[in-house]
Amino acid sequence: MDLALEQARLAGARGEVPIGAVILAPDGTVLAAEGNRTEELRDPTAHAELLAIRAAAAKLGAPRLVDCDLYVTLEPCPMCAQAIGFARIRRLYYGAADPKGGGVENGARIFDQASCHHRPEVYSGIGESEAAALLRSFFQERR
Repeated sequence: MDLALEQARLAGARGEVPIGAVILAPDGTVLAAEGNRTEELRDPTAHAELLAIRAAAAKLGAPRLVDCDLYVTLEPCPMCAQAIGFARIRRLYYGAADPKGGGVENGARIFDQASCHHRPEVYSGIGESEAAALLRSFFQERR
């Protein structure tokens, strides 16, 4: 999670919402480390999780990331949660909960839907206080 938090800090420094994501291979090797880039790329889908999934899939040369783990600083939104399922991520670790926009344990609860064909193991609250503090600070500066 430390690497994901570092990616979140880098995203915030670029003026992006400070969210970071890291994907690890089954042996613990870092396959991808990304931060949000929606503003930079002018792409509403350029969330840290999606960028990390794309990079890891390209590195492995496969559309599925079976037995890979994803660490992300904020609860994934419904779009990202669906992509996590499509990618067949083994475990999802996230920091802060997102009561308004989350798609895992809040909101749409993508992995609880009958239409969800893959449900990763989910572990929440990892690095939660630091992840939440980064987000609070980012939005307070913009108000």
